[in-house]
Amino acid sequence: EVEAMGFLKLDVLGIRMQSAMAHAVAEIRRVDDVEVDLDDLPFDDEDTFDLIGKAKTLGCFQIESPGQRELIGKFGPRDFNDLIIDISLFRPGPVKSDMITPFLSARHGWREPLRFHPDLEPALRETHGVVVFHEQVLRLVSIMTGCSLAEADEVRRQLGTPDGQIQTRTWFIPLALKNGYDLDTVEKVWGVLRAFASFGFCKAHAAAFALPTYHSAWLKRHHPAAFLAGVLTHDPGMYPKRLILDEARNCDVAVLPLDINKSAGQYLVEKVGRTYGIRLSLADVKGISEAEIQQIQTAAPFVDLADFWTRTAVSRPVVDRLIRTGAFDAVYGITGTRRVGKVTRRDLLLQVADLHRAGGRRRVRRAQVQQQAPTGMAGRVAAKSQAPKAYAIGSSQLTLPMLESEQAAGLPEMSAADRVEAEVEILGLDVTRHAISFYEQMFADLQVVRAKDLLAHRSEAEVMVAGVKVATQTPPIRSGRRVIFLSLDDSTGPIDLTFFEDAQGPFAHTVFHSWLLLATGVIRRTGRRGISVRATGCWSLPELHAVWRSNGAAGVRRIIETPVIISDGPDRLEDPTQDTGEAHPGVRRVLVHASGFRQSPYADTQPAGSSSKRLEVPKLWHSSPGSAG
Repeated sequence: EVEAMGFLKLDVLGIRMQSAMAHAVAEIRRVDDVEVDLDDLPFDDEDTFDLIGKAKTLGCFQIESPGQRELIGKFGPRDFNDLIIDISLFRPGPVKSDMITPFLSARHGWREPLRFHPDLEPALRETHGVVVFHEQVLRLVSIMTGCSLAEADEVRRQLGTPDGQIQTRTWFIPLALKNGYDLDTVEKVWGVLRAFASFGFCKAHAAAFALPTYHSAWLKRHHPAAFLAGVLTHDPGMYPKRLILDEARNCDVAVLPLDINKSAGQYLVEKVGRTYGIRLSLADVKGISEAEIQQIQTAAPFVDLADFWTRTAVSRPVVDRLIRTGAFDAVYGITGTRRVGKVTRRDLLLQVADLHRAGGRRRVRRAQVQQQAPTGMAGRVAAKSQAPKAYAIGSSQLTLPMLESEQAAGLPEMSAADRVEAEVEILGLDVTRHAISFYEQMFADLQVVRAKDLLAHRSEAEVMVAGVKVATQTPPIRSGRRVIFLSLDDSTGPIDLTFFEDAQGPFAHTVFHSWLLLATGVIRRTGRRGISVRATGCWSLPELHAVWRSNGAAGVRRIIETPVIISDGPDRLEDPTQDTGEAHPGVRRVLVHASGFRQSPYADTQPAGSSSKRLEVPKLWHSSPGSAG
């Protein structure tokens, strides 16, 4: 309607990756005193294209999804123009017209480029005979019909609707035949145009997307800590933060825990010896407000919990969560799970209860401490004991009595399992230890294959994999049938599984409602780097772990190898139906797009992985993982 009124229509996109990269550049400047000008980067950095070609692109703009990692693994972009083509290939138009396979085959010299007609070769040479860009559609239409490029653009727009396609076909085919092209060539070209159906990019648009794609890959290759800190702060991608933390570890970047004296409202980079680490953000603490984060940053440093309680107004639930996730560990020297005669996290939780009972005196005490020391100086509050304790803070010395509850009360420290469970519950992250690490012995017994080892297996090999669910997606596909794409993280990288409809009936509930999963499947190799798993089954990992503890690997294999009976009822997922409320109830209702894509009634219209952004997991396992904890 806007264009019909004569106005210019612009799509203005808010790209969070721009904020993530700005954060990265600022961190590089702050930590290393190095100024990075992204607009001045050369576009021929071999290390950057090596990272892209190896599909190590988690966190990178536009090329981190399972499908894109598979495509760039097969494509192997070598220059900036390759990136433009890659981004344009991964669109419904080229996919629907089945252009990706012939493009890759021609690029790698496995077959000759597609040739429709000698007249069309100049328009398609850079993409090996494949229609990828809007501009190529315009040139094909213009060459074969003799119309201007402006008229051809109007034709391209008409291809976006079924009625428009009928009108265009009625106009295009007779005119192309009249201009001397044979019917076979005209029909082939029309098939490509119809499938493209405006679901593609103009080259300038793809280039605009390729620019932050290259910049993000360059930053990840040369400044991984700063780049991933930006990604974690601004959350621009399809995967939850816990997978990005794993990627940081795999890039030899340390993950530094919460610390009330060092953490801020953003993820910050710190030097750790000769390497770098990423300090967790206070913003991820469940229930914390921006005002509380600001108070902590303004009042830091703190010498102990009583000082923190006195000089901030952070609510008790949030203080409890800070303690449980280790934000006070550095202050008290808490470094492990075995602490005999020393203050533990549980001791600190007991102290918070004592401080909370002081209730109304909190505000008065905060004022008293501020009178004793300059703003920003740390102090303590008298509660029960009158034994004084002196602290040297800068050039000042502050003497305050010690709380009795600060002394070790003999409470046991939180176990490794307790710590990870608290981190997942409060932060949505497993920081000190990957949740999967508690099942290592079971994986060894069952010969579970890890993500880093999948490339060592051939196509059609049967494997067992396991991990934390990080994304599910059920996008529209050509057939209209439902396909579930599931990504698992096993601490060595992502594992991409595909559940076709024959495997969904008995396992869809587990896929969507479990967090820790073990799956079986068949390897699918697509080129040197491209790999995925066609899933044949999926089970809750904690439930199988309980079976393993009681019956060993044989018990687990009996469950996995037992055939599952699929119901033939109307609710079975491999043949989804939907009551239309009309004369023929139960008839499958499928949305058909102008491109010819058919969308299953179960297709997911949310961004991929969005339901896994924030984890709400009450328990990591149903039964204790035993000695591993």
